[in-house]
Amino acid sequence: MADYKEPITKIEETEDGTVLFNVPFPEDLSQLKGMSPIQIKQPYQIDYLHSYGQDSPFFAGLANKKIISTKCPKCGYAYGTPKFHCMMCGAECDWVELPQEARIHTFTTCHFGSQEFLPQCPFVLILVEWPGVDTLFLARMVGVDPLKASMDWVGKKIKARFLRNSKFKPTDVYFVPAEPM
Repeated sequence: MADYKEPITKIEETEDGTVLFNVPFPEDLSQLKGMSPIQIKQPYQIDYLHSYGQDSPFFAGLANKKIISTKCPKCGYAYGTPKFHCMMCGAECDWVELPQEARIHTFTTCHFGSQEFLPQCPFVLILVEWPGVDTLFLARMVGVDPLKASMDWVGKKIKARFLRNSKFKPTDVYFVPAEPM
């Protein structure tokens, strides 16, 4: 019986997590149905491990201040956002570097965004177009007043800019006007 351990009879208490003191509780149990709900603010974090898989060259390109996408060697269809296989003919695409100058195809001013972008509202999203590229690329545009958006922006030249420290997100690249707007 040398391996025998006493069973645990009490769980050790810590002060991490949520600790409540003096929770109101009526003496008459008939009053419980009218009791207000207890509300607790509790931080929540999760580490999410994922892979960019076949899109890894795109994110490596952004980290190195390059816009990398794909082009089909069989039919020539070129993508603003990379695709591993051509959606036109099904062939495996090749990686190509896109120019850092482009044009605004269209835009929208966002007055509301996800939690990450909410503090930056309003902001401008653009669809970027390059000559010889068949699809568009969604990105942010800075350096303009979102409250003075104008249809005159459509077709204007823009230049890519990159975050100094890559976060390995599509938002590592953004665009600014190539000339005053």
